[in-house]
Amino acid sequence: MMNEHPKTAILHYSAPPTIGGVESVIAAHAKIFLEEGFPVKVIVGNGKKSALPKGTQFTRLPLLDTQNKSVLKVNEELRKGMVSEDYEQLRDEIKNQLEASLSGFDNVIAHNLLSKNFNLAATQALISLFEEGKIPNLIAWCHDFSVTSAKDKKALHDDLPWNLLRTYYPDIHYVVVSRKRQEILSEILDIPKNKIQVIYNGFDPDGLLGITDETSRLITHLHLNDADIIILMPVRITKAKNIEFAMRIAASLKSKDCNLKIVLTGPPDPHDPENMVYFEELKNLRDRLDVKHNFKFLYEENPRSEKPYILDMKIVADLYRVCDSVLMTSHREGFGMPVIEAGFSGKPVFSTNIPAAEEIGGEETHLFSLSDGPEKVANQIIDWASTNPTHVFRVRIRQNFTWQKIFRKKIQPMLVVDKDDK
Repeated sequence: MMNEHPKTAILHYSAPPTIGGVESVIAAHAKIFLEEGFPVKVIVGNGKKSALPKGTQFTRLPLLDTQNKSVLKVNEELRKGMVSEDYEQLRDEIKNQLEASLSGFDNVIAHNLLSKNFNLAATQALISLFEEGKIPNLIAWCHDFSVTSAKDKKALHDDLPWNLLRTYYPDIHYVVVSRKRQEILSEILDIPKNKIQVIYNGFDPDGLLGITDETSRLITHLHLNDADIIILMPVRITKAKNIEFAMRIAASLKSKDCNLKIVLTGPPDPHDPENMVYFEELKNLRDRLDVKHNFKFLYEENPRSEKPYILDMKIVADLYRVCDSVLMTSHREGFGMPVIEAGFSGKPVFSTNIPAAEEIGGEETHLFSLSDGPEKVANQIIDWASTNPTHVFRVRIRQNFTWQKIFRKKIQPMLVVDKDDK
């Protein structure tokens, strides 16, 4: 039977609930592998299955733990330059356990095992399995280096197994977490920098922003994280909101090669025939302006069904956190509550001179007159988006450093094809 995706094992000394930078990356890797439909197994010396994302396979091999008594004993001998029978026995035992645990896996991602001396018996066992062809694809994810560590390098000698940390294996994928680390590893292994791939750590936007699963589905459905600017219109669909003006702003922004999303949260009134006629007119205008992919009525964007989508306040609150700015193009407003909400959320407001924007927002809002025309307002938005350092940095992070982006652009291409698909 053909599997859709290859199987990947992640190796390290420890995993959550152990707290550490590498451990947090392992949890993130397991989560994104599963979300993308790739089976994943975490194999560590210390950790718990319950602390990893649901669906993660888990094997605990105590001999991988740096605090294991046998490992500590051998490490003390290694510090003195001794390669004893205890070391060889530990190496062989780890090798046998790893071989059994890795059976059927196409890829192995080893975090720090090829760059730190915390458990050289495990390092040698892993490399031996790879050289024997029992690991189809080995990825050495190198966060830190014992060779350049003031503390660790004192315990390193010139021969086997210490020289494993200085040896380059052409068929292994080497990964580091920064260009600086790339320079260091290229010197350690005496290889060109282009033999080492830089993959930065990523982040989980949903977790960081604390958004709901429902909003997460909506973000994915609308491809919001790909946008250069996400503009929120938290209003109902009525003529007073002057939505056609906002659509023309969208068309102008699109003509300037801006990958934008304007998201309007509110519904039309289905019981008001005149209101529904206006909604149909707006959709026709959207088609004529060719901004259907840029201007989204959430009322018709239910990510789970064809039914009209009525948002609760939790999703609207999430969208305030997700968006880059708030747009109000109203002819008139009794007050204009979105201006207050945007101000509290730390989002810039582009608005006509409704009371909340003019009297409360004042100079802290970007006011415009409808007589200015959509082109001028679009230029105002572009000027802000291109010159505001916080926004520029935010978009760069959003478009490049989510774990999903990193997985699809960097990690997935390194994975070998499932053996059943060959």
